[in-house]
Formats: sequence, C-alpha cells, structure tokens
Amino acid sequence: MGTAYLLDTNTVIYFLDGLLPEKALDFVEENLDETGGFVSIISKIELLGWQAPSPSASKKVENFVKDCEVLSLTDEIANKAIEIRRTQKIKLPDAVIAATALIGDFTLISRNDDDFRKVPGLKYINPFTDM
Repeated sequence: MGTAYLLDTNTVIYFLDGLLPEKALDFVEENLDETGGFVSIISKIELLGWQAPSPSASKKVENFVKDCEVLSLTDEIANKAIEIRRTQKIKLPDAVIAATALIGDFTLISRNDDDFRKVPGLKYINPFTDM
C-alpha cells in the first residue's frame, strides 16, 4: 500500500460539491479507490452534524462517511493533540485531526494552511495550491 491520506472536513465538502480543482479531484478519487477514505472522528462529527441544505445533500454526506474508515480518538491521539495545543495556537478539533494524521502516519489533505502548516512533522497537502 502506498501513502494513505486523511481527508479534513473541508476537503470532503469540496470533494462532494465538485469544488476541488480538476487535478485535486482526480487525485482524491484515485486515492479513495486505492487506499479507501480515511477521516478523523472529528470530521465525522462535523460532517454529520452539518445542517445540509437538502435531504439529498445530507444523504450524500452520510454515504461518504459510511464508506470511509473513521479513525477513533485514542489515548495516543489525545496525548498528541494535547502536545500540539500546548505548542501551537490551534483549535481543539484541528489539533485532534493533526494528531490523528501524525499518529497514523497519514498525509493530511486540507485547505487549512493557517493551522496545519505550522504543526511540526505533519505531512500536509493543500488541494488548491499543492497539486
């Protein structure tokens, strides 16, 4: 298996709405086919807690999450998130997502440069600028 990618909430939304640049859309689709989709428990909560504009949009999100492997919050991830929060000014959900990527050796795909580019050791791709 090649590199595994963790999709941040915003990437999933852009993907489902067809708003990713064509190269990024192809990249995400190819990697979903090869390694499956991985999301943090935080992204699951954010995605399923979102007030969708229509029942079909809600169903699309539900189906996507159902098809992904949702990575649970473990003590190891929690401890890494605590470490990140102590050293970086970053919101708790983003710290958990970054910690999930670090502990699981994932490359995180997100558009949140302000928070994720400053996390030491985090493998990170912005689908709008890095592809």
